[in-house]
Amino acid sequence: MRVLQRVVLPVQRDPDVVGLYVDAPVVWGRGRTEADGPATRRSTTRTGTEVRITGRRGVVVPAGRRVSFCTYFNAFPASYWRRWSVVDRITLRLRLRGDAIVSVHRSTGKGLTQRVTQLDVDTRTTVVREVDLPLEPFIDGGWYWFDVVGGDRDAVLDGADWCADVDRPQGSASIGITTFNRPNFCVEQLTAMGEASDVLEVVDEIYVVDQGTNRVEDHPDFPAAAKALGDRLRLIDQGNIGGSGGFSRAMSETLDAGRSDYVLLLDDDVTVEPEGILRAVTFADLARTPTIVGGHMLDIFHRSVLHVFGETIARYRWWMTPAAHTFLGHDLAEHPLRRTPWLHRRVDVDYNAWWMCLIPVDVVRKVGLSLPFFIKWDDIEYGIRAQKAGFPTVSLPGAAVWHVPWHSKDDTLDWQAYFTERNRVITALMYSPYKRGGNMLKESLFITTKHALAMQYSTVELMLRALEDVLLGPEHLHESMTTKLAELRALRAEFPDALAKPDIDEFPTVKRRRPPKRGREPVAPEGRKAMVKTALSGVLRHVRPVDSFPQRHPEVTVPHVDQTWWLLSRFDSALVTSADGTKAAWYQRDPARFRALLQRATALHARLAYEWPELSRRYRAAIPELVSPERWRETFEAAEGER
Repeated sequence: MRVLQRVVLPVQRDPDVVGLYVDAPVVWGRGRTEADGPATRRSTTRTGTEVRITGRRGVVVPAGRRVSFCTYFNAFPASYWRRWSVVDRITLRLRLRGDAIVSVHRSTGKGLTQRVTQLDVDTRTTVVREVDLPLEPFIDGGWYWFDVVGGDRDAVLDGADWCADVDRPQGSASIGITTFNRPNFCVEQLTAMGEASDVLEVVDEIYVVDQGTNRVEDHPDFPAAAKALGDRLRLIDQGNIGGSGGFSRAMSETLDAGRSDYVLLLDDDVTVEPEGILRAVTFADLARTPTIVGGHMLDIFHRSVLHVFGETIARYRWWMTPAAHTFLGHDLAEHPLRRTPWLHRRVDVDYNAWWMCLIPVDVVRKVGLSLPFFIKWDDIEYGIRAQKAGFPTVSLPGAAVWHVPWHSKDDTLDWQAYFTERNRVITALMYSPYKRGGNMLKESLFITTKHALAMQYSTVELMLRALEDVLLGPEHLHESMTTKLAELRALRAEFPDALAKPDIDEFPTVKRRRPPKRGREPVAPEGRKAMVKTALSGVLRHVRPVDSFPQRHPEVTVPHVDQTWWLLSRFDSALVTSADGTKAAWYQRDPARFRALLQRATALHARLAYEWPELSRRYRAAIPELVSPERWRETFEAAEGER
């Protein structure tokens, strides 16, 4: 009998994550229970009405209390196994003692709950009970789970597994972690893996591709982490060629070693639920066809929040978007699985981000490594490329990492804006089903204009440089991997909006020459007409000369949450804070620069539309060479030369 998924409890005593594992008020501690019989020492006897977590696998349910495992990490996502795996029946195996009433439930794709069966156990010693369950009803969605109620005495769950009678062998994975100057996060992750000895049974090697100057091996806790992992751990010293370079190195090393069935890609700044690694490997082992298995993203700052459940590409816009019927930032503590109907519907995705993504080695052999994108869109492109080759991606519930959410980053404004724009356009050239990318070029021009109206001139310049590089063709991609970042940082240094400082007092005093007209501050335009009117008004304002006063003093301070184009376009200068709240920059209106940027933006988008058919042909034809291990080895060697 193959274990598909084990019931687990939190690794650490963290009240913020309890609701992801059990649906009941809990405390930690073993103590003595009534299920153990009379206490021999009064001092060890514990009383209370809370459910007690006794370890990674066990809980004590006091008499008369109920605990539900209808939770993110412990309910069984039956619809995903029904759709993508060879499994057609499962067995719930429970290890119980004490006086326990166990009720088994299932849900439908509509989120409706149905009771399946009930078990009664009354014993002083641990017994095993099994429930056979079909997967036929789960074609649209649905989960299985169970609840435990303490009877006249405490009930003790010593463990529970969701199993299946299958004879496929267990696969193994090599883990690839790309890191850049985040030794604390990386060492914490390695330490957690070393403590999860049962998870390491399916891990062959752990490649840490260190591309930074603040080295992982110099961290004081690294020796202990390395000792726990033994010969599984391998540090690779590589010049900075971004996430796509680091993860491609892990793919390449896994191919060369020839030991693993899978390569598991993990960001360096995540906290992983170790059990998710086992679940991803097991799901991939039992998939009908070679399948990429991804993990979900939980918010590392608000740990009960499921930030991303699944993602797709909006083909006409050619932009990433939450999968249909899903929502960003869902708080499972406030709205748990049982009371959230949309979580019960099966969600199909186009790709899974590489914060946690398991890729079969067979897929890597057939579709190649990552495109040389440095960062941004590399994981999206890979999912689409694999999909076109017949290899699906499944974002598997119950496999997840905690990661910094997107709203805590400025990556659409800083140097990363170049890679976002360039790689989005290239991916559209390769795969868009619409003529000239559908609405993408129009939207790109609109976004460029919005940034210009917001006095974010450095961002506009980066986006235009991205388009100019797209027009060069695919030949420059590998060559630029080791040089482009330095160019972008030097370029940004020429723009006031990119020169951030940690203290607002380092800037001149915020003053206005005249107060707001009638004391009214700007308000958001409502409706399409008002939006167009505001944009045209902003353009007219931006071509007028700027007097000297707002060049000496910022007119307003704008918090990051308010830094919209329609607001910033109404001022001649403004102090704008960053997404993480650590610094601010002085945005200053520049009519000459505004005109020049808009003229270039219009010309470049027009040229790209005109040359689209030929560029699309060139980029598509270049894919095999760009993603080949042989071509990537040349880039790895060039990166090592940059250290």
